Amino acid sequence: MRQSAPVTRPVTLTIAGSDSGGGAGIQADLKTAEAFGAFGTSVIAATTAQNTRGVTGVHVLPLEHVEAQLDAVLSDFEIGAAKTGMLATAEVVETVADYAADFDFPLVVDPVMVATSGDRLLAEAAEAAYEALIAEAAVVTPNADEVEVLVGERPETAADAREAGEALLDLGADAALVKGGHLDTGDEVVDVLVAPDRVETYRHPRVDTDATHGSGCTLASAVAARLAHGDDPFAAVERATDFMERAVRYHHAVGEGPGAVHHLAALRERADRQRTATAVEGIARDLLREGERVRALVPEVGTNVAGATPYAEGVDEIAAVDGRIRRTVDGIGPAGGARFGASEHVARVLLAAREFDPALRFALNVRYGDDVRAAIDALGWSVAVASGETGYEEGVAGAFDGGETPDAIAFEAGVGREATAVLFAEGAAALTERALSLANAVAKNG
Repeated sequence: MRQSAPVTRPVTLTIAGSDSGGGAGIQADLKTAEAFGAFGTSVIAATTAQNTRGVTGVHVLPLEHVEAQLDAVLSDFEIGAAKTGMLATAEVVETVADYAADFDFPLVVDPVMVATSGDRLLAEAAEAAYEALIAEAAVVTPNADEVEVLVGERPETAADAREAGEALLDLGADAALVKGGHLDTGDEVVDVLVAPDRVETYRHPRVDTDATHGSGCTLASAVAARLAHGDDPFAAVERATDFMERAVRYHHAVGEGPGAVHHLAALRERADRQRTATAVEGIARDLLREGERVRALVPEVGTNVAGATPYAEGVDEIAAVDGRIRRTVDGIGPAGGARFGASEHVARVLLAAREFDPALRFALNVRYGDDVRAAIDALGWSVAVASGETGYEEGVAGAFDGGETPDAIAFEAGVGREATAVLFAEGAAALTERALSLANAVAKNG
């Protein structure tokens, strides 16, 4: 018999509705709690018949059963933080507010009134009841539409959001996070957190997608999970909004509607790091094994091999060869192992290319002399020349102007800079094959 090894994690509580489509409500809350290393408990206030296209039915549970669930959870678990979602009726809102008055842990109030699809999830009579619940909130997290219901004016800009947050503080909330998804802030999503003595804005690139089903529930749950871990509201919101950017970008393409946010995208990114690093080391070994032939491809600055995890968003999530592969007298020199953050140039080029083709996972840089150009032409590969002076984000964007993914992106020589090209592939084996094919073509033409 094996010895048990219990795990202690903070406990969160969600009081909300159930989403039969799995992307929002209780389902989203529990997935988010797990993603943040918390143990999620739940009180279901209502069930919905819904999917990625919309809501077709709502059934509110008997009030005494909602109370029974609350009593069961609160009498047994040490709750670190709670959040509310869809509460459906005034009676449920008032009941939860009564219980919240006795909470000795922070409460995040997500005043769910309308689904992402536009379907109404809150009876009009219940809107007025929210004032008492907001007064118990450590953080209240309305979107622009919900702000309009709660304070009478819809925010359009980040400045409006700050004013709206101050109005929500007047209702009794300790802090108000006005979500920026519906604000007129251009290519950025700007979330504004207002507290009595501090205001912070959290800016993230806007993701070009309608697949935001469950985003509000997920953000509020993420804030609650971080509060349960001991973060203050500002740190909790920072972690939660960072988490949301990735969850929306790498959303689930499910159902016939726009899809749903990916609650475990960040967790999957961390889980795939070892596999990615091992793949990068395997590419490097294959190149070193063919050292004499590969030598013709290695630029003066050396060659680096980079691999992105499937959900990579930054250089620190790109594994690369530590120390690069360099030319020696009769071949190429040994490289170090793979390390995340080891590359700047190839990693940034790969990240920029993934903005246009997220399936790209691996890349390496090669010399781009006349012989390499001729070999690429002989192989029939497509090469795009990077535009712009930086050779990174702007340059790669120019290389994708045609809409197709090139086999390589070339960076022309400049002052103190050798002409190079970066080869791309979706898989590690494919990148190795591409590099060796190019080396063979150079040798043949030479």
